[in-house]
Amino acid sequence: MRAIPLFLIACGAWAQDGAALFEKHCASCHRPDSSTRAPLRDALARMSRPAILAALQTGSMKTQGAALTPAERRAVTELLSSVVATTEPRTGFCAAASANLSGAIVWSGWGVDLSNTRFQPSPGLTAQQAPSLKLKWAFGFPNSKSVFGQPAIAGGHLFLGSEDGTVYSLDARTGCIIWTYKASSQVRTAISVDSSLRGIYFGDVQANAYRLDAMTGALVWKVRVEEHPHARITGAPKLYGSRLYVPVSSTEEVSGGSPKYPCCTFRGSVAALDAETGRPIWKTYAIPDPPKATRLNSAGVQMMGPAGAAIWSSPTIDVDRKALYVATGNAYSDPPVHSSDAILSLDLETGTMQWVRQMTEADGWNFNCLSPKRSNCPEHSGPDVDFGSSPILRTIAPGRRLLLAGQKSGVLHAIDPDAEGKIVWQVRLGKGGPLGGIEWGPAADDQAIYVALSDFEGGQPESGGGLFALRIPNGEKIWYAAPPKPGCLGKSGCSAAQMAPVTVIPDVVFSGSLDGHLRAFNTSDGRLVWDFDTVREYQTRNGVKGNGGSLNATGPTVGEGMLYVNSGYSQLTGMPGNVLLAFAPDEP
Repeated sequence: MRAIPLFLIACGAWAQDGAALFEKHCASCHRPDSSTRAPLRDALARMSRPAILAALQTGSMKTQGAALTPAERRAVTELLSSVVATTEPRTGFCAAASANLSGAIVWSGWGVDLSNTRFQPSPGLTAQQAPSLKLKWAFGFPNSKSVFGQPAIAGGHLFLGSEDGTVYSLDARTGCIIWTYKASSQVRTAISVDSSLRGIYFGDVQANAYRLDAMTGALVWKVRVEEHPHARITGAPKLYGSRLYVPVSSTEEVSGGSPKYPCCTFRGSVAALDAETGRPIWKTYAIPDPPKATRLNSAGVQMMGPAGAAIWSSPTIDVDRKALYVATGNAYSDPPVHSSDAILSLDLETGTMQWVRQMTEADGWNFNCLSPKRSNCPEHSGPDVDFGSSPILRTIAPGRRLLLAGQKSGVLHAIDPDAEGKIVWQVRLGKGGPLGGIEWGPAADDQAIYVALSDFEGGQPESGGGLFALRIPNGEKIWYAAPPKPGCLGKSGCSAAQMAPVTVIPDVVFSGSLDGHLRAFNTSDGRLVWDFDTVREYQTRNGVKGNGGSLNATGPTVGEGMLYVNSGYSQLTGMPGNVLLAFAPDEP
């Protein structure tokens, strides 16, 4: 009998150990019925090995990875993925003449304006042209299976980040690459552009805020705004005047899934930086009191608290009140606090907390709440229905304004910012849940607010979805557009749920779905006027193999007659993809 080479025996043992390790340490959160934010096994298989290893060593899964030896981390990585990272092709770059910055700022930051309305009043295309939108070009992101970095549009350029941390400046008309910059880690945030077109601003998932030279991509400054090891920036920093306001979130609720982890010590915050130099001006924590030792869990590990109230979304600026509004996440540990699942008002100048309006009390949750033993789960546990989207500020009459906020509970809230957040009206649109309700946020024009519903249910791809139009003054429903049956049935990650943020232009509202479709509706009656299935392969401008997937964490940006949208998202759930798509009306 022929001898089996020693390296094959070792590889076989490695693969077997990887399977056992994954089953013991990982499988409970990465299965379809877990109701967690963890990606499914199919999605992990499409990630590159370096990306998985980085998550276990220094990223969101480093607490779980700390329980493994380096060899065991490699074994799990080898089990999950056969994808080896590729280098970015040096093709698709612009001619030198294309690098000039000229023209207006068309879409900056998350919500296009300080109020985060996601309403583009001057899109450069009309409602009559919307049905004739055609794909003009596609851009492929290397080493990516989820796309982040909603594009900013300014001076004829697009600015956007990516999963592997590369920030791009692209020609807005053609998609050719003007410059790239490699940040320290993944860039999820939208990018803000200063009024002079000199600088761009963003954050990464190691809680670093950046300013780059908009023309060249050169680093101007880089500041870490929070030292907690699990801190990250997911919401777009908001630029106003001479200051940059940076929201801070975290992945510590994932680490809290381990009974050996002393959960929890992170507190969400907003940091104000000098936009020119990056110098810190003030920092305000959503939970004012620092964490203290509370109790021992069943594993004998010291628990800490209060913690949580992460700020996942971009701040909203109120110029009249000189205030900043943010929406907060759930608590991670006891004791309960009044600033989790809440809207906070902070003084723009000093960061002083002016008022707090909590919508769900005692919503304590971390990943250990999914474990039968619940060793680290807060005694005051809740449904995990925090806010993931930015508040929207709208004026409805002279001297009367409303702050609108969508929650994962499935409720849309309208509060009075001039009366310490007094509740004006509330409307339940869905049943809500950890991945349900209103996820990344609505859009609002002068007449209505347009709200996409997730209500995702694992293993039930036809559940959830739908788009609502409501009157801003009273929450009265104008129309409802039911979700079509997903055409992707049978594909892993397919769902009718609509988690993606909504975008509106005069007379047309756009909403993306986990089924990969971007749809446009008439704002007066909800009639479908355009539908594009992004789930396909693309020949990209930069030569990277491209394919579309679910539309989730970023929404369309529109300006100068073009619409841009990212396709592909499998980090929470959904179908992977790696493309930016650019649309324009057919030429007459």
